[in-house]
Amino acid sequence: MKREYSDQHAAAGVGAKLPEIETWPNQFAGEYEVEIVMPEFTSVCPRTGLPDHGTLTLRYAPAKHCLELKSLKMYTLAFRNLGIFQENVVNRMLEDIVKAARPHRATLTGEFTPRGGMHTKITATWDRKGAGRGGQRKPGDQRKPGETSRAR
Repeated sequence: MKREYSDQHAAAGVGAKLPEIETWPNQFAGEYEVEIVMPEFTSVCPRTGLPDHGTLTLRYAPAKHCLELKSLKMYTLAFRNLGIFQENVVNRMLEDIVKAARPHRATLTGEFTPRGGMHTKITATWDRKGAGRGGQRKPGDQRKPGETSRAR
């Protein structure tokens, strides 16, 4: 059977230059959780060129910085014409959020609308205490958690 997806398809969009996610100083010392729902997320399948639609839900516990929402909106809009697999969207976005805000913990879930009768839900998690991070990089990748592919 001929393989239809190439290594280029698999890596598409992972290293793309995206707008910076800005932060502002957290005014409260206690730990609390912020939930941000992005119901109109779109990107493009790198192989077919067809649009992917979904809802992204971010839950994070701010440490010293909170995410600035307008910059997060501009960041997510940059995916609109970017060819990138859904799994890579969730893991790349979580990496960039962790790099920007350095929260106590963060979880990003992407629920993508059905295509071909299949609904996809992808969840990646990062925890400062080392309790885990979904979407671990492949062996040999020297980046630290939260460090994006641009920072190699």
